[in-house]
Amino acid sequence: MASPIELLAKNFSFSSFKKAEDLKKRLWFTLFILVIYRLGTYIPLPNINPAVVSEFTRSHAGGLFGILDMFSGGAIGRMTVFSLNIMPYISASIIVQLLTAMSPQLTALKKEGEVGRRKINQYTRYGTVLLAMLQGFGIAAGLERIVAHSGCAVLEPGMLFRITTMTSLTGGTLFIMWLGEQISSRGIGNGSSIIIYSGIVANLPAALFNTFAMGKQGAISIMALFLLLVLVITVIAFIVFMEKAVRKIPIQYPKRQTMVNMPANQQNTHLPLKLNNAGVIPPIFASSILLLPATISGFVAVDPDSIFGKISMLFSHGQPLYMFFYIVAIVFFAFFYTAIMHDPKETAENLKKAGSYIPGIRPGDSTADYIDTIMLRLTTIGSIYLCAICILPEVILSQVSLPFYLGGTSLLIVVNVSIDTMGQFQSHLIAQQYEGLFKRGRSKGLI
Repeated sequence: MASPIELLAKNFSFSSFKKAEDLKKRLWFTLFILVIYRLGTYIPLPNINPAVVSEFTRSHAGGLFGILDMFSGGAIGRMTVFSLNIMPYISASIIVQLLTAMSPQLTALKKEGEVGRRKINQYTRYGTVLLAMLQGFGIAAGLERIVAHSGCAVLEPGMLFRITTMTSLTGGTLFIMWLGEQISSRGIGNGSSIIIYSGIVANLPAALFNTFAMGKQGAISIMALFLLLVLVITVIAFIVFMEKAVRKIPIQYPKRQTMVNMPANQQNTHLPLKLNNAGVIPPIFASSILLLPATISGFVAVDPDSIFGKISMLFSHGQPLYMFFYIVAIVFFAFFYTAIMHDPKETAENLKKAGSYIPGIRPGDSTADYIDTIMLRLTTIGSIYLCAICILPEVILSQVSLPFYLGGTSLLIVVNVSIDTMGQFQSHLIAQQYEGLFKRGRSKGLI
C-alpha cells in the first residue's frame, strides 16, 4: 500500500505548485545565487594573459585541468577568481570527516548535537582556507612557468603576483562556500552539489555543439554519434535505476497500548540502505589523484624519456594502466567512504535505545554484524556499478576524443544532484500541501 507521501506525490498538479509561495521563493533565490556564481566565473585574475592560459588549457584538456575545468564551469580555462571553485571546501569536509572517525575528541564533539556540529563546521572552514591558500599559491607558481607561442601567461611575475593570486583564489572559494550555504539554508537542494551541477550543466550545450560540429566535419561518423546518443541515454537510465535502489531491513517496535481496553498494536517500519552510499565521491577523488602526475608534468618541463615523464604518459587519460588504477581507486574510496559515513555499531545502538529490533536478530552486537554484512554486500555491488558507469563511457570517449562533459563521472553527478534536488522539491511541496490541509481542518473545527 502506498504511503501518504507517495499518494500526495502522485496527485501533484501545477495548481498546487502555484499555491506553494515558500517553495517559489526558494526556487527564485536558488536561481539568483546561481546567476551570481556564473557571473563570478567570468571575472579574470589580475595580471594574467587570457590567450596564453586558454591555449595551455586546451592543450592539457585530457589531464586534471579538464576535470577541474568541468567542475568549475569553465573557470579554470578562463583562469578567473572562481577557478578553485568549491573543491577545497569539499576536500576539507572529507578530511574533517576522516579525522572525526579516527579522533575520539572529534567523535565526542559530533555527539554533542547542534553545538558540536557548529564546531566541526568551523574546523571545516579553517581547513578550507588553508587548502585554498596552498592551492592558490601553487597555481600562481605554476602560471609563472607557462610559456606559449603568444607569450607568457603572467604579465608581471613575482612574489606580489603570487600573493595577489593566492588571495583572490582563496576569497573566491570562500565566497562560493558562502553561496552554497545560502542555497542549503534558503534555497532548494544541497548548495555545494548544486554549484558543481550548475558548472557542468552550463558547459553541456557547448560540449554538444562541438560534438555535432565534429560530426558535421567528418571527424566522427553519423553512426558513432547515434551510438553515443544511445549510450548517454542508457547510462542515464541505468544511473537512475541504481541510485533509487534501496535495501529495506525490516524493523519492529514493541507492542504499545494506545487506549484503555484497546488491543496493543505493533509498529513495523524498515531501515533503508542505499546501494550506492558513497555517491560521487569515489570517482572524483580517484580521477583527481590519478591525473596528478600528468598535471604536474604539464606545469613543469619534464623530459619525456625520464622516469617521471614515462609515468605521466602511463597515467594519462585513456591509457590501460590509468583505467586499471582508476578501478582500484574507485573501489577503495567506495568502501573507505562508506565505512566512515555509516557505523553499524552506532545504528545498532540507536535501535536498541529505541526499543526496536530486526526480526530474528538479537539486539546489540548481532544486529551490528548483520547490518555490517549487508553494507559490505551493498558496497561491493555499488563499487562495481560506479566502475562500470565511469570506465565504459571513458573508454569509448577516449577513442573518439570527446569532452569530459559526456563521460560517466559528469553524468553521474548531474543525475545524482537532479534526483536529490527533486526529492527536496517534492518534500517542500508535500509540506505545503499538509499545511493547507491543517488550515482547512482548523477552519472547519476538525483539528
